[in-house]
Amino acid sequence: MARILVIRLSALGDFVQSFPAFAAIRAHHPDASITLLTTAPFRALAEASPWFDRIEIDTRPKITDLRGMKRLRRQLSVFDRIYDLQTSGRSSGYRRLAGRADWSGIGGNGTLSHTNPSRTLMHTRARQRDQLRTAGLAEVPEVADLGWLTAQGSRFTTQLITPYAVIVPGAAPHRPGKRWSAERYGALASHLAATGLTPVVIGSGADTPLAAVIQSVCPETVDLTGKTSIPDLGGICAGAMIAIGNDTGPMHLAAAVGCRCLVLFSAESDPGLTAPIGRSAGQVRVLRVHDMATLSVDRVVSALG
Repeated sequence: MARILVIRLSALGDFVQSFPAFAAIRAHHPDASITLLTTAPFRALAEASPWFDRIEIDTRPKITDLRGMKRLRRQLSVFDRIYDLQTSGRSSGYRRLAGRADWSGIGGNGTLSHTNPSRTLMHTRARQRDQLRTAGLAEVPEVADLGWLTAQGSRFTTQLITPYAVIVPGAAPHRPGKRWSAERYGALASHLAATGLTPVVIGSGADTPLAAVIQSVCPETVDLTGKTSIPDLGGICAGAMIAIGNDTGPMHLAAAVGCRCLVLFSAESDPGLTAPIGRSAGQVRVLRVHDMATLSVDRVVSALG
């Protein structure tokens, strides 16, 4: 039995963008034992999916951590083929630890190496499709079957007052320029509530202060920040009428499960490279401004259509 390793370490949006690639690898190696090397936050999501037989956690040891590096070498050296979908400087360096495994990724001159000079100009989804085609995977689906994900989160969805709208006010802590203000999300929540939609705020525990600000403006808001697992968000977003949020992981998840989305982008990131991808034309709309501070509530309301 062939032993296959897939490397996808972080972050949530990037992980979600790799769903079609995961599905393609599983379909191309139906009888292989496929292991995912990832980081701890994504274990539950990976375990819930149908694509992997085993999940291993990369603890990202420093090069000076000899014991950790030996453990990582043992993890990597038992595979026949490795698909590096992270293609970062760190994951590319793992090639040296992988022994004789066929390597699909960047760097080196192997037959599976992705050497397209335009790869950095491609959207994540197109880049991974091109990488896998170079490795001999002719069929990479536009979207993956996510029935396993939309079925999650029932302990929340059965208690929510429907219809509801999802609000995602968070973003990476080190990227404050990607965030629209919580006060303006509160005003947006009030507009949604006035139209008959229950505003539901999702995110990690770090986003709870943002949810509190939104609730102070719109008391009808339901705060689920810090209460859900990542898989739970799949079912919650699938049941929503719309999701509105910053360029951050949960919005990618909402788009992937088919929820109508309005994603707010600033100059901090390029939607041409990283925008969430939906399941149908027109499902995901991007509203981009140079500076989030200039984005008015009226403009966001108008973009809801």
